[in-house]
Amino acid sequence: MSTMIETRDLRFAYPAEEQEQPVYALKGVDLRIEKGSFVVVLGHNGSGKSTLAKTMNAVLLPAGGKVYVEGLDTLDERLLLEIRQRVGMVFQNPDNQIVANVVEEDVAFAPENLGVPTEEIRRRVDEALKAVGMSGFVTHAPHLLSGGQKQRIAIAGVIAMEPACVVLDEATAMLDPVGRQEVLSTIHRLNREKGITVVLITHHMNEAEEADRVIVMDAGQVAMDGTPQEVFSCVDRLCSMGLTVPDTVDLLDRLQKDGVQVPLDAITVEACADAIAAAFSAAPEN
Repeated sequence: MSTMIETRDLRFAYPAEEQEQPVYALKGVDLRIEKGSFVVVLGHNGSGKSTLAKTMNAVLLPAGGKVYVEGLDTLDERLLLEIRQRVGMVFQNPDNQIVANVVEEDVAFAPENLGVPTEEIRRRVDEALKAVGMSGFVTHAPHLLSGGQKQRIAIAGVIAMEPACVVLDEATAMLDPVGRQEVLSTIHRLNREKGITVVLITHHMNEAEEADRVIVMDAGQVAMDGTPQEVFSCVDRLCSMGLTVPDTVDLLDRLQKDGVQVPLDAITVEACADAIAAAFSAAPEN
C-alpha cells in the first residue's frame, strides 16, 4: 500500500507566555498512514492527539520535523490548497462547520469555493448526501436536524471535495449513542466502499474495535501502535496512561484475573461472548 500521510520527527509547540519556555504538544512523532486504511488515534486530554490531527491538513504547521500528504510538504505554502483538498477535516462541533440554511447549499459550499462547475457540484452534492445516508434531507434546514444528522451533513460537506482522506477530530464527542453510531457507520462505509482513508481521533475506546490500526498518544509521543487486539490486550499499560479499554476487554481482564482462562483479544461483543462460553464449557465441573 502507498502512503497517505507521513510525519517525520514531528514537533509542535503552542505559544508560551513571555519569558516562559514553549510547551511542546508533539515531541518527535514518526508515523506513516497507508492509503485506504482506517486508523484510530486514542489518548487522554493533553496527549497530543488533536494537535496531531490538525497537522494532517496543515491547520497547524510543524515547529520541527515534517508532515507529508501524499508526498506534499505541509510547510510549502504553495501546496496548502492542494493538501486541504486531499485531506478533509471534520471537527467536534458540527455547528461550527455548517454555514448554510439549507442542507444541499451547505454541502455545495466547499466545491463552489474551489471553482467546481455547476453540473459537477450537483453530482458531488447528490453523491455525498447518498454516501452519508442523508439524500432525503436535501432541502431541510440543518439547524433542525439531530446531532448525528448534523455531523453526517458536515461529513458530506467534506467528501463533496472528493478528498482521499478524512480526519475526524473528536467528531463523535458531543453526540448521544445513537448519533455516535450513525457517524461511525457512515465513516466505516466510506472507508469500505469508496476506499477513503479515515483517521478517527477519539476518547471512546469502543470506537476503535473495528479499526485496522490503533495509535495511542501519550505526552506528545506515540506510546503504542498496533491492531486493536494488540493494543487493547495491554490493559495495565493503558490504565497507567489514564485510559480505559472496551467494556468487553475489561470483562475478560476481570475474568482472567479471577482465574478464568479467556483471551484478552476477543474485543467484539460476539467474540467476547464466544470466548467466555468456550472457557466455561471447558472448565471442569466441581
